This record gives sequence, structure tokens and C-alpha cells, in this order.
Amino acid sequence: MSSFAHKVKHEVDELIPVIVFFFITFQLLALTSSLMLKEFGVHGSEFLSATIMAIVVSKVVLIADHFPLVNRFPTKPLSYNVVWKTAIYFAALLAFRYTEHFVHFWRQTRDMAAANRRMIDEMIWPHFWALQIWLLVLLLFYCTFRELIRALGRTRIIQMFFKNPPPPVTAPEP
Repeated sequence: MSSFAHKVKHEVDELIPVIVFFFITFQLLALTSSLMLKEFGVHGSEFLSATIMAIVVSKVVLIADHFPLVNRFPTKPLSYNVVWKTAIYFAALLAFRYTEHFVHFWRQTRDMAAANRRMIDEMIWPHFWALQIWLLVLLLFYCTFRELIRALGRTRIIQMFFKNPPPPVTAPEP
């Protein structure tokens, strides 16, 4: 296999689990959003938007993982990297989601200040923050699982979840 084909295969192998996770995550967020907006008589399908967002966010997360800032605590307990990465990804996704809404209002006004004012006035902020809380919890879950895979290895995790696990380790008797 050529080095280019090997690189593409490696990239796809890294990307698929991340895309699957964020696809499910953003579809849950879209469903939550639709259910919340139904109360106000707003009906809409966010499936395509959630799917595109899952792909974009997945690639951003994989690119961010290569920066030294993200992998700041490789020798500390897993909780350090889990909390650190969750905070970084959450801040980035919060900015992304805010910008996503901002662009919607900017298209209508073509003025940044007016778009921002209109967005602040018209957005349903409890709805926005409810979705962000959802996202934070799902990111925490994602980061926890990624760190476990990094620490224990992909093969061992697959064995533990999908095959017969190894027998439990027992302490030697005195």
C-alpha cells in the first residue's frame, strides 16, 4: 500500500468514530431543539444541519488533538485531560454555535451590530443554554471515553465492551 493510501486509511480510521459520536450527539441536540420549539409552533427539520455540523466539528476536534495545548497532561491522571479537553472543546463549540446563530441574523441585516442586537433580543436564551448543557455533558462523555481508549488501548476497550472480557484480577492471598 502506498504511503498516501496508508495516510488516507489512517485518517478515515480516526475520523469515523468521531463522526459517529458527534452525528449521534448533534442529532440528539436537533431533536431536543425541535421538541422545545414545537411548544412555540415552530416546526422544522435540523437533520441536515446537524449532520454537517457533526462532520465539521469532528474534523476540528481531530485537528485540535494535534496541538500541544490540547494534550497538556499526558502524564497526569486521566481526569486532568478529560476536564481540560472538555473545557477546550466546549469553549470552541460554544463560540461555533453562537456564530452559527449570529450568521443567521447577519444575513437578514447585513450589519454586525444590528445582527448582534437582534440576536440578543430574539433568541430564546434558555433554549440555547439548555442545548449547551447537553453539549457539555456529551463532550465530557466523549473526552472520558477518548482518554480511556488512549490509556487502555483500542483493542482492549473493544474486547471489554464487545467480546468476552478477561477474568477479573484477584489479589493474592496472604
